[in-house]
Amino acid sequence: MAITSNPYIPIFAIAAFGFGFAAISLVAATLTGPARYNRAKAQAYECGIEPSPQAAEGGRFPVKYFLTAMLFIIFDIEIVFLYPWAVTFDRLGLFGLVEMAIFIGTVFVAYAYVWRRGGLEWD
Repeated sequence: MAITSNPYIPIFAIAAFGFGFAAISLVAATLTGPARYNRAKAQAYECGIEPSPQAAEGGRFPVKYFLTAMLFIIFDIEIVFLYPWAVTFDRLGLFGLVEMAIFIGTVFVAYAYVWRRGGLEWD
């Protein structure tokens, strides 16, 4: 009599380990960390620069923040698609090569457009 196991057990075990580690880390940091709050810690901190004053209703963020986030997402998604393609490159053959060339070309056109419009300038 052969014992067959569920192939998802390792995935659930890793997920449980990850959630458990996160929960234990948060509890340990809360219990052992210093809790001395002062005015300086309560102030807003914007990447090492003086925080800009905002209106009472929240104010508006510059469009640069959103453009930077979108660029990050575009190139992050490109890497997500490139990794499995690179792993299965031999099995995909010429079709996979042409498909990835079209994909990279499309991403490059978007990159060139943003570069041409000055989206990468930090003035």
